[in-house]
Order: sequence, then structure tokens, then C-alpha cells
Amino acid sequence: MLDKTYDAASVEPRIYETWEKAEAFKAGAGAKDGANAFSIVIPPPNVTGSLHMGHALNNTLQDILIRWKRMQGFDVLWQPGTDHAGIATQMVVERELMETQQPGRREMGREAFVERVWEQKRKSEGTILGQLKRLGASCDWSRTEFTMSPNLSAAVLKVFVDLYNEGLIYKSKRLVNWDPKFETAISDLEVENIETDGHMWHFKYPLASGETYEYVEKDEEGNVTLRENRDYISIATTRPETMLGDGAVAVHPDDERYKPIVGKLCEIPVGPKEHRRLIPIITDDYPDPDFGSGAVKITGAHDFNDNGVAQRNKIPMYRLMDTKGAMRSDGALYVEEAAKAQAIIDGAEMSINEVDLINIVPDDLRGLDRFEARKRVVEQITAEGLAVMVPSDHPEVAWMKGQAPDWHPLGRAIVRPLQDGDEVPAELPMVESKKIMQPFGDRSKVVIEPMLTDQWFVDAKTLAAPALKAVENGTTRFVPENWDKTYFNWLNDIQPWCISRQLWWGHQIPVWYDAEGTEYCAQTESEAVEMAGGKPLTRDPDVLDTWFSSALWPFSTLGWPNKTPELERYYKTDVLVTGFDIIFFWVARMMMQGIHFMDEVPFHTVYINSIVVDKNGKKMSKSLGNVLDPLELIDTYGADATRFALASQEVQARRTLRMSDQAAEGGQRFATKLWNASRFAEMNGCARVEGFDPEATRHTLNRWIATEMGRCTAEVTAALEDYRFNDATGAVYRFTWNTFCDWYLELAKPIFNGEDEAAKTETRATTAWAIDEILKVLHPFMPFLTEELWERLGDEGVRADDLLMLTSWPNTQVSDSDAAAEINWLVTFISEIRSVRAEMNVPAGAKVNIVVAGASDQTKSRLSMHEAAILRLARGESVELADVAPSGSAQIIVGEATVSLPLAGVIDLGAEKARLEKEIGKLEGEISKIEKKLGNPKFVEKAPEEVVEGEREKVAESSEKLEKVQIALKRLSEIG
Repeated sequence: MLDKTYDAASVEPRIYETWEKAEAFKAGAGAKDGANAFSIVIPPPNVTGSLHMGHALNNTLQDILIRWKRMQGFDVLWQPGTDHAGIATQMVVERELMETQQPGRREMGREAFVERVWEQKRKSEGTILGQLKRLGASCDWSRTEFTMSPNLSAAVLKVFVDLYNEGLIYKSKRLVNWDPKFETAISDLEVENIETDGHMWHFKYPLASGETYEYVEKDEEGNVTLRENRDYISIATTRPETMLGDGAVAVHPDDERYKPIVGKLCEIPVGPKEHRRLIPIITDDYPDPDFGSGAVKITGAHDFNDNGVAQRNKIPMYRLMDTKGAMRSDGALYVEEAAKAQAIIDGAEMSINEVDLINIVPDDLRGLDRFEARKRVVEQITAEGLAVMVPSDHPEVAWMKGQAPDWHPLGRAIVRPLQDGDEVPAELPMVESKKIMQPFGDRSKVVIEPMLTDQWFVDAKTLAAPALKAVENGTTRFVPENWDKTYFNWLNDIQPWCISRQLWWGHQIPVWYDAEGTEYCAQTESEAVEMAGGKPLTRDPDVLDTWFSSALWPFSTLGWPNKTPELERYYKTDVLVTGFDIIFFWVARMMMQGIHFMDEVPFHTVYINSIVVDKNGKKMSKSLGNVLDPLELIDTYGADATRFALASQEVQARRTLRMSDQAAEGGQRFATKLWNASRFAEMNGCARVEGFDPEATRHTLNRWIATEMGRCTAEVTAALEDYRFNDATGAVYRFTWNTFCDWYLELAKPIFNGEDEAAKTETRATTAWAIDEILKVLHPFMPFLTEELWERLGDEGVRADDLLMLTSWPNTQVSDSDAAAEINWLVTFISEIRSVRAEMNVPAGAKVNIVVAGASDQTKSRLSMHEAAILRLARGESVELADVAPSGSAQIIVGEATVSLPLAGVIDLGAEKARLEKEIGKLEGEISKIEKKLGNPKFVEKAPEEVVEGEREKVAESSEKLEKVQIALKRLSEIG
């Protein structure tokens, strides 16, 4: 006998152990002879990571597909594994060394440090894999891979060497995102652009040799608004320290204000006066004439936009900082280095590497942190009178008294606080206080510096061409399909892929150098030495970007470059389930490498799952205190409840999924409903009957439930085939809770308690069969509960031959349209009466007469046959037939008949009308308030997408509720 309550905490670990002992997760388990293969590769989580809500959703969806396909008889492989996560894992180990006061990595040396990281990997890898098991993930754990395992490392080395030999991997000096804390290049994915408080300084670049020009500004009609003689060109910058590395000032070619000085030289207004560098004023389409002064300083070695201008116009690019973000202190004295830079302006030709050796940081600023250097540069320029000034009585200038002497941003200007006796200056430096988007390392939390450095790159443009074509021609498709635009946009404008990282943990680049710097690329050092003719070699110290090895995941995990049976059987894989944020960094790169090395796409479908946000539609953040831990949800409500809550809210058309404790609680209630229904059936003698055939049933109720079960199965199957997870869960939920529990079992109670033994026997067997079918179709979503019931329901009847997870997917063939029409009419009839009772606030215990007018012979027959059920379930006093509907009653239409409920003496019509009118006013006010907010373009543009979507959902929900209340009020008005 089933326990009174379902205890997920005790059931789930026991069931999972049962599955593992039976080796039910292994590739091919449960597959039929000659079965087609179905495979999914797991997006490998960080080896030092732990399960978060994004993982929980992503892996729940994968497991649903895997369990469904396994039950359909496919030869299924869900390939698991973890990623070495270069920078993240190295950070974890370095932090632990610091916290335990052990020697740092540089003191330990590379070999000892890498071994220490391997220890961390062995210690922590099991954490997230164990958490995935708690979620119910049915991966083939016997095949668990790691991106730095010997087999996968061999694949990485071969790919690098092959691409190098094909000319698709090369070393170059290019601009990259540089993390000064970790002292390495990082990918765009590892950069967080955060809006911060910043400043825009306005400075004058004097024209060389004291030249002047007439500066003219005009309005839109062409009227002159300003005309003055200038000996400078003004620029604005948020990073004054980078002025030291300027190679030019650029203006738009159509900007009439600066045409007199295009081609002339101007002076960088910082550094020793007698050795000021001169730079050209050039034209380029990049500057916006309507933004600021319309003139832009070009610092090609420290800004991505400037870098493009510098390359187009062959402007020298000077690196100002060292790997820690401090101003360079290497090289000769400034006077010598500035002379080299001036020689370039005078026509000397230097390579990019030669220019990179020049240190044009003034001697007094060398070695300073970049932000300290910023302060010094501002002070020096201002002291020299080369800051653009504004009048002290400018309306946006404010004064502060009683403050410590300093510069304070107020409005557009930074002003010095007035002290007693201070004289008010006539002018002040023009410095705008403004919000700026600033790049931060997502792990280091320091400001990222665009930096010109030597790195290894992949010719991504060449590899991208076939990857683009594969999606364009439908060989691989995105679901939802709109994500292909994101894929196309990136691949059509793809840049060289920086694959080197200045770390110690990762795949070390397989390139060696001799004393002259000649490169030798090979899979082993011995091969490189042989290529070098026995010369002593030094290996490149850099490691590969983590995404490089992850890009090989669909085929490296199957044994490539060896021609293994698994590679032949399971590649290409079927569907990749992942988040939109790594379409660029992982999906596209897997497409490139898969096509290049396997001559076949790595998967035919890419399903992009939603982003999990909180119940209010806000992104989960520790600082906001709204982060949900999936493990806590599993502890509280069970894995099944958590999975069902996630899957039921995974809607293709929505970018976000709102998760909450309440959602998981709803999943738990559903689990409890099915458990109680199974227990009720067991208590009424319903037990599994060997060889039961639902097609052979005779009772209308039983043929109806068999027909509806078939419809449910077909609906769930179709939804899963289209990756409509919410529709699949919705179908099984509605059938289980409403059709089976609320209606079938209720309508079956009189049979269970009646004297017709034949009907009783058939209904008991049908009930047990229906529960089995529910368990099958629900299993992919709630595997633990369903497996437990599958086993336990055999206690009183025939035991199952195999585990539920290895049982065939249901294929009910019963389709009795007459039985379905009759019982569905009954359900609708009772439901409509219940709905009106609820709308009119009829007391639950009050019985009302039910008057049916205009009934056909079929309806009269059904009323007679099901009168007992109608009276019991609709709380009716009587069921009467009439020619016309009586006055003073609430009316509804069911089929051709008018069903009336005389309520005049049952409820207070006046009080009920007032309540409904008040509710309508409240709802209309809420809708109007939200619609006004959504009608504000600034709100829609600036608010996070999930917040805007949440407001739209509120309008939809309130509008639906308003419509129902209005219908109720209309019915009430018709009565009285």
C-alpha cells in the first residue's frame, strides 16, 4: 500500500541509485534492434562550478528529450563532461593559495602550480556532476569527459597544428580585451559592460607653429551662430591618460568647421613642453560631427574604435601600459622615445612591432597606476591653461562651500569648492559628469583595458563561411528561429578569434621557438626539435582560450581523431540545448570546427532556452538578494517539482522564464495530486491487469478516458517534437489533474461503490491502465515520482517487466468519438454551472435548481442518464426541462440548450453587483496605469527587457480577469 504522503527526499536518491545500478543511462540502454541513434552533448559546466538556475533549466530540458527518445526506442547517448574553465579555475586556486597563506603561483613555478590545479579539479569535479544527478540527469556517466583529458587534449593539439599548417592560425599584434588583474587577454564573453558614473574632459590641442584658422558654427538653417579665430582643435575624452598615446585627431570629411586645418599638425597638450609630440589632423567617417566638438583623438593601441581608424589611415599605435595596467616604465628616456615617434610623423617607416617598443609615457608619469596617471594628466593640462573653459556663472555650474579643496563634478563642470576668502574665478574647466558604459572583467571585477598585444588568432572569417551556409540552407536550424539572425549578424561581421591566454592552466600552445625566434608548430616537443634540426627550443608560454577545446566537444568526446564506433554512430548529434549568450562563443565555433574537421555539421537543431529571472522578471543577482538556488528548491519541494516548474514555463516565444518558490510549490502540489489519486485508486482495488486492452472496454466512461489518454499522448508527443516544452507539460498536467483526477475518478466513484461487478472490474482495470499511461507520458518531466509509482503500483497487481525509464512510450489507439462527445458534454455542462456559481459568489453549500430549455432528444437522454452525477457535482437541487428559460435566472448555453440557474433568492443581487463593479474599477485602474507606463517610450527603451515583458504580462492577466468580471456583471444585470 502506498504511503499516505509522497516523500521526495527519501525516494529520489533511492530511485537514482536503482537507475545507476541497472546501467539504464548507458548509451543504447533500452534501444530496440536496428534503432536510430539520438545524441545530445551536454554544454560542459565549469569543473569548479556549482548548479545554478540556468544549469537547472538547461539540463532539465535536455533530460526531458533524452528520456522521451529513450522511451521511443532510440539508441540514446547523452554525453556528459566538464570544462577546465581556464581563468575561472586558475582564479579559484590562486585565491585559495592566498587565503591559506601558501606561496603564490609565481613562487611555486608553473609545473607545481598546474599540478595544484589538477588537485583542485579532482576535488571539485564531482560537485556539479553530483548536483546534476540530484536533478535527475540521465547522462551516460561512464563516458564522462574533461576538456583537458589525454584524449581531448590530443584532439586539441591536432586541430591547432592542422589549422596552423593550413594558414588558419597565426600570431599577430592586435587589440584585445586585457584584464590587468589576471594579466591576460579575455574574450568578449568575459567582459561585463556596466553603466558607471564618469566624466568627460574637454581639452585643447594647439595647432603646430602657432597656426590659426577661422572656426565657424552654424544652425540647421545655415545661420552662423559662432565665428572666432582659433589656434587649437578641441577634443573630449573620458580617459585622459590615453592622450599620451594619440596618433592623430580625426574629423568627419564633411565637417566644414575643420576643413581649413585638415592635414595640419596639432600638439598633444601633455608631457615636457619642449618635446611635445605633433600628430596629424585627418578625416575619417568615424567621428560624428553632431557629437561634442566633432573631433576625436585616435589612440589605436587602447580603443577598439580608434584601432579601426588607425588601421585604415596607417596611424601609429603606441602602447602606454604594462600588463598590470600601470603606465609603462621600460625603454629609453621620454626625450629619446618622443623623437622616434616624431620621426614617424616626418616620414620614417616602422613596423607595428617597432612602434610597440617605443615608450612615449613622460618620465614623471611612468610606473603610475593608470587612474593615478589620469589625475596627473588632468592637473597638468589644466595648469597649463589647455582645458576648455566655461564661465563661472554658467547655469550648469554650482558652487560648494565648506568642502575640502578638490575638484567636484556638478552638472557639466568640475568646480573647486569655495573657501572663506576665496576669489571666484571667471572661468572653470569644462568637465561633464555623465554615465558611461565601462568594461569590467566578469571575474576580476576590474576595469578592462583595450590593449595592443601579441596573440594567437584563428582566421574565423574563412571558417565561418560554411557555418553560415549550413544555417542559411537549413542543414542546421535554430529554435526559436529568430535566433538565426543573431548568428548571421555575428558571422557576417566576424573578426579574427583571439585564442591565446596568458595563463598557466589550460592547453599550452604547441609552438616552440629557437634563439632567432623561428616558430615550430608540432603536436610534441620531439617533433618540433626534429623540425628545428636539433636546435634547443623554448615553448610558447601561453595557453589556449577555453572555447577552443569546447568548440571540438561534439566530436572530440566521441573519440576523434580516432575513427571510433561512437563517432560513427552518434555524430552528427541531434539537438544542442544552450543559452543565447554563447551563440557567438560556442555554438558558432562548434559549427565552424565540426564542418571543417568532420565535413558535417555538429547538430541539426540548436534550441535556445530562456534566461531564468525572478518572479518579478528581474535578473537574478546576489546584490539584489533574489537569487534562487535550485538545490534549495530540490531540498524543499523535490527535483520533480523543480523540473516541472521550469519546463512548464519554458515558452519559445519568451526570452525569459520567471522562476519562484511558488512555481516549485505548484509542481509539488501536482506531484501530490497524482500520488493521492494513485493511492485512491489502490484503495478502491484498482490494480494492473496483465494483457489489459483499453480497446475492449465497453463502459462509456472508460472508453472516454482511453480516448482522452490517446489525445493527451499525441499532444505531448507533438509538442516535444516541436520543442514546445510548456505545451507538453500543459497537456499532461491538464489531463492528469483535470480530466483524470477531477472528472474520471469523480465519475467513477459511483461505479466503485455500486453493485455492477462487471462495470466495477472494468473500471478498476481501466483506472490502473490510465495511471500507467500517465506515468509513461509524465516520466520525462517528473522521473522520480513516476518511477516510484511504476514500481509500487505493482504491489497489488502485476509487476512491471522493466524500469519505467526503459518502457516504451505510450501509443494509445482507442478513439471513440461518441463516448468522448458524451462525457465531454457532461464535463462542460457541470463546469459551466460551477463557473457561474463562482462568478456569482453562490455559497458552496447552496443547492440550486437547474432548468434546461431547448434541449434536443440527445441532450434529454444525456440529462436523464447522468442526472445523479449532475446533481452531485454541480450542487443541484433538481434538473428540470422547460420550453423557455425562466426569468430572473443566470443563463448559459451548452450546445443547443439554454441552462438556467434561478438565483434571485440564493444571493444578494445588489451586494453582488456592487462588489463586481468595484472589482471592475480596480482592474481598469491597474490596466490604465500600466498601459500609461508602456506608452512611455523612455520606459520601454531604458527598462530591462524582462521588466517590460513583465508589465505586458500584467496587462494581459488583468485584461483577462476584467473580461470575466464584466461577463459576471452582465449576467447579474440580466437576472435583476
